[in-house]
Amino acid sequence: QVQLVESGGGLVQAGGSLKLSCAASTRTFSSYTMAWFRQAPGMEREFLSGIKWSGSDTYYANSVKGRFTISRDTAKNTVYLQMNSLKPEDTAVYYCAASTVWRYGSTRATDFSSWGQGTQVTVSS
Repeated sequence: QVQLVESGGGLVQAGGSLKLSCAASTRTFSSYTMAWFRQAPGMEREFLSGIKWSGSDTYYANSVKGRFTISRDTAKNTVYLQMNSLKPEDTAVYYCAASTVWRYGSTRATDFSSWGQGTQVTVSS
């Protein structure tokens, strides 16, 4: 497992942008997949996007495709989520996660063994 810390959340107006960061505080492995999830009150944890730590394969949920972009910087042990055209329905706690067993196209939170503490994103109308 790796230790993850999210940052970059905050309050923005609808249509605005935020860039989230997820720093791996200990060590990462080339075989890991990094991903972003979010969870709003009363809702299940929702998969947003994933990226292989090595290589550049990416996957996006339909809800964010075309608006959010995932990327990573191996030298900084950090994964990012650039969020554009934010909507009030994007309001949630955003989490980064790491997996060694994730299969492309899966949205299962149980596939991820390492989680950050989350960062709040609030989008006002």
